[in-house]
Amino acid sequence: MFEKVNPSHPDKLADRIAGAIVDLAYRDVENPRIAVEVLLGHGKCHIIVESSELLDNDEIRAIVKRIADIDDVEFRWFNQDSHLSKNQQGKIRCGDNGIFKGMPTAPDQRFLAKVAQDIYRYHPYDGKYIVDGSRLIICQSNAKKEEIQCAFKNAEINPIGDWTGGSSVDSGATNRKLGSDMGDAITGGGLHGKDLSKADVSVNIYAFLKAQITQKPVYLCCAIGQETIDGKPYSEIVDIARTYIKSIGGFEKFAEWGLIR
Repeated sequence: MFEKVNPSHPDKLADRIAGAIVDLAYRDVENPRIAVEVLLGHGKCHIIVESSELLDNDEIRAIVKRIADIDDVEFRWFNQDSHLSKNQQGKIRCGDNGIFKGMPTAPDQRFLAKVAQDIYRYHPYDGKYIVDGSRLIICQSNAKKEEIQCAFKNAEINPIGDWTGGSSVDSGATNRKLGSDMGDAITGGGLHGKDLSKADVSVNIYAFLKAQITQKPVYLCCAIGQETIDGKPYSEIVDIARTYIKSIGGFEKFAEWGLIR
């Protein structure tokens, strides 16, 4: 059983905005320290950023307009906590406590991710999808049931009927759709809106990639300030995650579909 949402779901809009702001921090600095929280809905977007880098408010507003078509943006910026900053001085160390679980992507999860992406190419609007054994449920806004039924004849499509969706009728918040992004690997931390020093990002990516290679569950934990994880220097874990993020086009692209894509 698995649920997937597409990049136009309000929660994913929030993830994408947070990811784009992290991309902004990485534009000129190799290892920025940043954490972003986004709450949006009904024509308004609230953003809190804790960062080592001073970001341009106009660029952030442009990001929100491009991704969510929202003009009313309330933005607050704060310096990163001094104790957390000292943790990274001289060497890249684990940026937080955490427990992590990497899981091989199951066939039904790959199937549903493809269904979601195929539909999104033609209907780039808010949508969510469920697979449960042979049962496929498709809820796609701004699309007639008959249009979707042609491609998915045995699916349950828009059980409530045609609907509008989007952030004008629903709110969105960062890291609220981790089940969609991580499947069976979901634990306590969020993937989006954070730099690579944060274990929630780097260790989750590392555990996921290792699980795809070994086809076995990967269980890891870490403490803030730790210098090695799974027998590797934490800087190596960060570099593995950095390579992955670059390979898919950045943090905003990562936020679109998460790890299961």
